[in-house]
Amino acid sequence: MRKRGTSPDKEDYAWILDYLPYGSTTDKRPSYQKKPLVQAIGDKHFVLMELVPKEGTSPQIQSRVYIGDGERDVIDHVKHRIHYADLSHGAELELPHVLEECVRHQEEKFVKFFNDAHPITTRLHMLELLPGIGKKLMWAIIDERKKGEFKSLNDLHDRVGGVHTPEKILVNRILEELKDDNIKYRLFTAAPYRPKND
Repeated sequence: MRKRGTSPDKEDYAWILDYLPYGSTTDKRPSYQKKPLVQAIGDKHFVLMELVPKEGTSPQIQSRVYIGDGERDVIDHVKHRIHYADLSHGAELELPHVLEECVRHQEEKFVKFFNDAHPITTRLHMLELLPGIGKKLMWAIIDERKKGEFKSLNDLHDRVGGVHTPEKILVNRILEELKDDNIKYRLFTAAPYRPKND
């Protein structure tokens, strides 16, 4: 779990949420001066960002692109980090679907979360931060994992009645963290970007 204010590790891959061929809608310059933009979310720490695509490319929404060091196929460079409120309407609509794809893509990481989750305080467990998981379900998960670690999200779903769609539970928590810059506990996302003069 991340403490607020810690700087995240760099993202190497991002999922495309929206392609804006005429740039940002908040950019008041004439169209011919505006460059195409991509709104995306990082693969590892769910950092929201704007990227500048390479000339002649038309990045596909919901595709995963390389943004790390070295040669990149689609993205020229990362422009800057953004907040949830900066997302285009299209990006906002795509975000839950992209996050679900992202969770599936990194299933091992999220299964590990369910296997390793522990108390944060004497009264609050990490599992209880997940939407829809109260004390009863938390104990059901803990009791079940004592019998053997969960092997997959499907395994968790099969073994613990009440955890119907683990992917959606995870996605809903990630969305909560992305929407609230001041959320107390971050299970999966990097702390929001704050300009130096904040």
